[in-house]
Amino acid sequence: MKIKGLLALSLLLAVLSLPLLANKSAASIEAPATVKAGEEATVIIHVTHRGNSSLHHTKRLVVLANGKEIARWDFSSSHRPEAENFSREVKLKIEAETEIVAEATCNLHGSAGPASVKIKLAD
Repeated sequence: MKIKGLLALSLLLAVLSLPLLANKSAASIEAPATVKAGEEATVIIHVTHRGNSSLHHTKRLVVLANGKEIARWDFSSSHRPEAENFSREVKLKIEAETEIVAEATCNLHGSAGPASVKIKLAD
């Protein structure tokens, strides 16, 4: 009986600790602060997430420029990101001040929220 009780307690503790091991997918953006009008800017989106298995992975990464979708990656249990933490690159021509917004989403826990940066025009 003691062994069954210890086993049940161990199982309960393991289940309760699972949320501590999981997290939401998060995006951060690396972009130039200024660009001359008409020049191309390289924007790198970094995604961090604890988990990259068929059951728990980043399912989507979306990048917007001034509210318009400019890039999107959809992942699935059979087509996951290459690692828990990964990056994607987007190049875009800057004609005016541009706000870049990126958001990554976990298939189980959702998103840590959008990240954003503004690229201003150089004088």
